[in-house]
Amino acid sequence: MAKKILAVLGDYYHRKDWAIQALESAITSMEETIEIEYSTVDQLVENVAGNPDAVILFAENRINPEDETVRTWMDEEEASVIARYVENGGGWLAWHSGLASYDNVQNYTSMLHGYFKYHPPEHQQVTYYPKPNSELVDKGSSFSILDEHYFVECDETRTNVFLITESVDGSSIGGWNHRFGKGNVVCLIPAHLKEGLMNDYVQKLLISCVRKVIS
Repeated sequence: MAKKILAVLGDYYHRKDWAIQALESAITSMEETIEIEYSTVDQLVENVAGNPDAVILFAENRINPEDETVRTWMDEEEASVIARYVENGGGWLAWHSGLASYDNVQNYTSMLHGYFKYHPPEHQQVTYYPKPNSELVDKGSSFSILDEHYFVECDETRTNVFLITESVDGSSIGGWNHRFGKGNVVCLIPAHLKEGLMNDYVQKLLISCVRKVIS
């Protein structure tokens, strides 16, 4: 039976078409049969009611970040609906910008056990190192890409860190996963640019993360 994924991809700063290309490239490389339904942020909570096997969020919370009055789409009420969906067995992949600008939405960040804090203004060569004994990344498969170097808050005591990041700006965490109720939560940091999204190592990571959230 096909697994159904609800995907919300793209925002003001992150190209929707690049994210779609990266996700569909990863999906076509998988043995599992997967059906993707694309949604917008304003439709996400409504569509979660259909109980997809997993949701992939590659979109930040700010809708109009360059305007004087910035609007956001997720509040505590919507986050609680999402958290209940995962607690009841849904999968959730917070991918790159799916962790951004949610730091004040406690119901969401509590589910993720972390959130994006900031990234330096310039893209840098970021090296991603796998943590030993991780089920989501192959041992020794470190790689470097030109990327936004995300610095994150992560409660390492409540999750499983599988990826570490490093650049001239410092070091942070690049990926983690855990159970939340009956569901699986995965947070994956890379990548911002098309070349990074289509990088072979990033594609392999994305495949592993998708498999985890639909399992």
